[in-house]
Amino acid sequence: MIRLGELMMILELHRQGVSISAIARRTGRDPKTIRKYIERGIEAPVYGPRMLGRPNKLAPYLEFLRERVAAFPDLTAARLTREIRELGYMGAYTAVKRFLAAIRPENGPKPFEVRFETPPGVQAQVDFARFVVEFTDEPGVSRIVWLFSLVLGHSRFLFARYVMHQDLQTLLRCHMQAFEALG
Repeated sequence: MIRLGELMMILELHRQGVSISAIARRTGRDPKTIRKYIERGIEAPVYGPRMLGRPNKLAPYLEFLRERVAAFPDLTAARLTREIRELGYMGAYTAVKRFLAAIRPENGPKPFEVRFETPPGVQAQVDFARFVVEFTDEPGVSRIVWLFSLVLGHSRFLFARYVMHQDLQTLLRCHMQAFEALG
């Protein structure tokens, strides 16, 4: 099957008088294929009727799955796939998973996240973030720099420093600078 753009090129080359074998060489197609598309010309695509009710390997087990999910809503798709395979199911796990996602009862609204609060002075969180940068003193040379960040749990105060290394000395030095900044 060739695409519309290639068909238009074949027809244009034929209209210009280029031989079928030359068109075949230029497009990398067989001369019989070129001849077939030249004889056809441009034709509107013909669509057949859609198949309704395509054969479904899961269809004989749908009622069983509905009953099991109604009785035991926490059963996993993997477990239910094993059960229907014992009954003769030969289809894919993903088909079972998609069907179960569509029929599972909703357990009401999804729980929202509760912000983790701490009293003042109890907790801080520390992390390093990696950045690849190019410094102006060495154009074309990329270097890795690390961003040390310390965030207080209560006030969300942020202390941050860019450093060249992520080692114990740097970690301790950054902690001391953060504690000094916090007083």
